[in-house]
Amino acid sequence: MLVVLLLVLVGLLLLGALAYLVHRRPVLTQPLTVAMAGAAVLVAMVAAVVSAGTP
Repeated sequence: MLVVLLLVLVGLLLLGALAYLVHRRPVLTQPLTVAMAGAAVLVAMVAAVVSAGTP
């Protein structure tokens, strides 16, 4: 469970970094789109870790 918590915290940090990067350079893409795509990847990683941890 601690691994999942750390994964979520690191994922949120990466999402914040992505949103900040895109906010500073709007020519890249819409900030919300990038943050939501990152969140979808985070959910997929957490689901994989949780499902691997169950017997």
